[in-house]
Amino acid sequence: MINVSLCPACIAQTLVLLLGANGAPILIRDVLKERFNMPVDMGKRMQDGYPLFGRSKTWCGIIASLVITALAALAMNLSLFTGVLFSLTAMSGDLLSSFIKRRLGYSESSRARPIDVIPESFLPALALHLQIGLGWMDILAVGVIFFLAQFFLSPVLYRLRLKNRPY
Repeated sequence: MINVSLCPACIAQTLVLLLGANGAPILIRDVLKERFNMPVDMGKRMQDGYPLFGRSKTWCGIIASLVITALAALAMNLSLFTGVLFSLTAMSGDLLSSFIKRRLGYSESSRARPIDVIPESFLPALALHLQIGLGWMDILAVGVIFFLAQFFLSPVLYRLRLKNRPY
């Protein structure tokens, strides 16, 4: 039988971890500006002429995500391993979405919300559903809430100069 009940605390924990994993690269970029911003793909281009991921996916951002998400996990009485794995799967989802967008011809940082949001929210929720206590409905709720939060908060973060684009 499929469990359709929701665990609000589990959903909230997951959303906090998503905020840490995806927000840390943005914050570190603003703090360090261009220092230490070596692209993950080292500027390599695929045969289609587009970058593998793009300039905005940096090692510094990934390291910031790992550190902040691990600390957030510890603060919520989750293990360090859970925080690191959560960050790695969120960043893998982010890189996957960038890779897909480049192959589809989208420019760097272009708007493609479902492609942007689905891998980076569902991958960590699926990978860590047992550690966090998420059921299938919780995972779906996390994805929907994360999508809506991105939709409504991105313009606000842009006005606050925390994002470079209003989407």
